[in-house]
Amino acid sequence: MAKTDFKKTLPHYSASKRFELVTVPTQQFVMADGSGDPNTSPAYVRAIEWLYATSYALKFAAKAEGQDYVVPPLEGLWWADNPADFVARRKAAWNWTMMIHAPDFITPDMFQAARSTAVAKLGEPPQTLRLARLDEGECLQILHVGSYDDEGPVLAKLHDEEMPARGLAFNGHHHEIYLSDPRRTEPSKLKTILRQPVRPA
Repeated sequence: MAKTDFKKTLPHYSASKRFELVTVPTQQFVMADGSGDPNTSPAYVRAIEWLYATSYALKFAAKAEGQDYVVPPLEGLWWADNPADFVARRKAAWNWTMMIHAPDFITPDMFQAARSTAVAKLGEPPQTLRLARLDEGECLQILHVGSYDDEGPVLAKLHDEEMPARGLAFNGHHHEIYLSDPRRTEPSKLKTILRQPVRPA
């Protein structure tokens, strides 16, 4: 049975080291919400645990039906009531939606079954755990290589230079796609797609 790797087959999982305008199609995700510093928040750890448990249960269910795939990378939507708190890395003020792509052939019934499988292992799930679609449309994005904490200057350039120069305004939350496993990759070599949905100003 062929195994699909969406990180290799879908164009929106690749980016260059310069800002580019791309159109991202509507996608389906397993999602969970929260707030606070991801380095210290128990809710963040719990959300990630549930996303992976549910996503792997979905993968095995799909494989049993003849559609095998590699579980896609972790992604996150990030924002703060004061945008400066995000650029300045004041993480206690952050809000987040963490998520993992779910192929279009994953149905709500499959999600509910996968959720039940995870409940048997993990207990009560986060209240915000869900299967939902995200429509971002036009976005500016760039590939960032390096530590997550080194993203600030890149985001400042995006917000203060690139978007004004192109006549663009914000049209959604900051989006990060984690192409590297931080448990196995040194911080200076981490690869992260930084994406910002935009609209004409």
